[in-house]
Amino acid sequence: MALTERFENDKIEVVGEYKAVQVRRADIVERDGVEVARSFHRHALVCGSLDADDNFVNTDISGEDADVKAICIAVWTQAIKDAYKAFLISQKQTETMPSPVPADNG
Repeated sequence: MALTERFENDKIEVVGEYKAVQVRRADIVERDGVEVARSFHRHALVCGSLDADDNFVNTDISGEDADVKAICIAVWTQAIKDAYKAFLISQKQTETMPSPVPADNG
């Protein structure tokens, strides 16, 4: 009875305006070629982030499987990256704006 374990990306989805890539990996245990257990792990990728000077930094996908890399390369166009950068900057500016303080009527 030989136990083997293998991994496969069984679901890859592109979601949202900025084309986030969600990956579900199946971890499969087989005994003599027959599946006896399966578990799932998920992770999501966005096209990039901002550094301290608001420069856009592309997400490093070098550790991803070839199928995930191919999808990221296809959907993360320069237009998507530019739009996501603008979104991140707008969110950063919103966070730094002072919140309105109610007037003291007492």
